[in-house]
Parts: sequence; structure tokens; C-alpha cells
Amino acid sequence: MKKSLYLALCASTLLFAEAPALKSMSERTFVQSQYMPDISLITDFAFVSRNKDQDELKALGMPGVGEAFFGDEDEEHSHGTYNADNGFNLNYAELVLSSNVDPFLSLDAVFHFGEEGVEIEEAYFTTTALKNGIRIRGGKFLSAFGRHNNQHHHIWDFSDAPLIYQGFLGGALNEKGIQFQYTPELSEYLMFGAEVLQGENETTFGHKTHTFANGDEIKGADAPSLVVAYMKTSFDVGDTTIMPGLSYMYGKSRSYHMHEGVEEIFSGTSKLYHAEFTVKHYFDSYSFLSWQSEWMHKERKGTLYEDAITATEDQKYVQEGLYSQLTYAHDQNWRVGTRLDSIYKNEIQFVETPLPASSYQRYSAMLEYHFSEFSRLRLQYNYNDALYAEVAGSYKNENAQSLILSFNLSIGAHAAHDF
Repeated sequence: MKKSLYLALCASTLLFAEAPALKSMSERTFVQSQYMPDISLITDFAFVSRNKDQDELKALGMPGVGEAFFGDEDEEHSHGTYNADNGFNLNYAELVLSSNVDPFLSLDAVFHFGEEGVEIEEAYFTTTALKNGIRIRGGKFLSAFGRHNNQHHHIWDFSDAPLIYQGFLGGALNEKGIQFQYTPELSEYLMFGAEVLQGENETTFGHKTHTFANGDEIKGADAPSLVVAYMKTSFDVGDTTIMPGLSYMYGKSRSYHMHEGVEEIFSGTSKLYHAEFTVKHYFDSYSFLSWQSEWMHKERKGTLYEDAITATEDQKYVQEGLYSQLTYAHDQNWRVGTRLDSIYKNEIQFVETPLPASSYQRYSAMLEYHFSEFSRLRLQYNYNDALYAEVAGSYKNENAQSLILSFNLSIGAHAAHDF
């Protein structure tokens, strides 16, 4: 009996081993240990010297755009301003983990360590096996809106974000949500994308209920409350790559800030129109000249509350700006660059203190040396003519000059960056 059972088991084993369906299953066997994550740590240190002391800097801002340029802004949804302090700055240490989960999905996570705490900067999955040029990403991620937005700080050409990103988005649009991208099979690169996001960026959007100190409430909006759409393309002309793109954002707005000791809450909707244009010419494998520019137009419409009763209806904001930067890499080690920032339109109805008539401008220049692809030393100079202090019912221009010496280091395996 035992011998018969043994022979039957052997026969069934051979039979199923030859079965085509199970052979196919065997080919798809997944071994998690084959997908060990890439792990890297990136740090950024800086020494900063400015022509104003720290107390003066904290009182400066761009009226109507951003009131706290040097670090007193809401930290809940942003890292604050890099290099905010005179003297030494530890801007961050970022721990990055990245790997395929299985043949169908990858997983990336970025943990941002600052002196005030730790934040999950990004944690998202990405599909890897969908066909017909379709890709889906979900979790918390940097939006693909624009060109600068989805780049991490350690690959920026300058040590600070452009003024339009600082003023219109608080530095970056980094949200929880889902992203859809479609890249058709064409001779040239063309990508269409859409994102549905939670809408927590309170610099321009926001959806939460806000409560005044006296207990009055301004109700929030249902989330998700922000949608983003964009189109990007890329094509080559000889050794030159040209990368234009268009983006659009629409979302609900519930933003809170304190102005001259008075609580203010804006409730309405916001739109952001965007165009980008990058030209990159390679002289050889390491030497290149890159021109990168982005333009934004922002519109907000709604009601401004000082409490649940005192309200200014039909409050409108129309703001517009751009940045343009030129970077030249002489070889594998040396790079030099210059950048112009400008917010040249700032129209706000019903303001108590007249806004400055001149545009907000900043001029930057940098020189950097790459010891290797893992370490970089950069010297940057900023002449910031966009800052004002409110004095006796008017705004006084207080240009700030900065000299920033930053040292960026990374260790471990790190995924490739976008071109």
C-alpha cells in the first residue's frame, strides 16, 4: 500500500511538472531577496554671511506674496527656507530608499531629517508593467508640475528655490495623491500627465477648517481639492536638447496667516498657469551650456475674513513672475551659473497698505566644484531686491545681500535623476 502511494505521488509530480500552466507559474516565481533596496544618505551643510542681522531678516518679506522670507513661515507643509540663518546651517540629511517591490511595482521613500524633526518627504509606489505608455504613481510625492518642482535640493543649480516657487508654492508642491502619465510611442518624447492631490499647500491652496482665537470657524473644503495637468515634450537638434512644457493647477483655497497682529483667513479658489523652457547643448560628454526658464501666473478669488463676521468679499489676487538661469559646465568638475528672479505683477484688491509699485527682483551667481559625482562645493552670491519691511503704514525696501558656501555630500546607491 505504501509502495503504491509512493509511486502514485511520483507519477503525479512528474505529470504536473510537465503541465504547461504550472511551468508558466514557475517562470513567474518571485523572490523578494532579489529586490534589495538602494539606500543613500544625502547631507547639505552651509555657511551664510548676510548684510543684515537675524532679527532684521525675520521681519522682511514680499508684501502680498510672502511675509516671512527667512524661516518663520508655517513648517507643517514645507521645510522652511534653506540657509535661513546667518552663520552655519545644517539644511538637512535625507535618507533615500528605492527598490522594485515585485515585477509590477516599485517603491520609493525619502525621509527628510532636520534639526526640528523628521518628515516623510516622499513615499510612493510606481507601476512598472503597464503597457501603452501608461504609468501610475500614488502616495506622497513631488508633483511633476513644472521642471524645478520635482527636483530634490541636491540637484538644484542654485542653493535656494526661485522666487516664484517660494512665493506661489511655499518652495514646492509636495502632496499626497495619485498621478497618471501617458507617453505615446512617437519618434520624439511627448508626455501628458494629470494629478489629483489632497490640496494641503496653504501658500496658494489648502482645504482645512480654520478657527480664530475667539472660536469663530471658517469651514474647509472636501479633499482631495487640487488637480494638476501638464504636457511636456523633448526633441534634439544636433547636440542640443530642447524641452518645453505647459502646466495648470486648480484648487480650493483655505489659507491662514497673521498680519500686524490680526488673524486673516482667505477662502476661495486658486488657479496657476505655468510654462517652462529648457535648452541644453553638450560640447562633449561633460561640458554643456544650459538655459532654463519658468513662468507662472497665479489667480485667486474668494473672501478674506478677519473673523466670521468681518469679511471682504470678491477679494482678487493676480500675480505673475518668472526666473531664468544660465549654467555652464566647463568639465567634469567646474560649473558656473547666473539667475534672474522676478515677480513683476502683484495686483490685490482691498489692501490697507499700498503695495510697492516696483517688481520684486533677485540676482544670483554661483561657482561650484564637483570633487566627484558624490560631493560638491558651491559658492553663491544673492542680491535680493525683493524684500520689504512695513514701517509707519508703508513698505520700505530692504535689499539683502547673501554669500552662501554650501557643501553637499551623498553616500550609497541612488536612482538616476531626470535629464
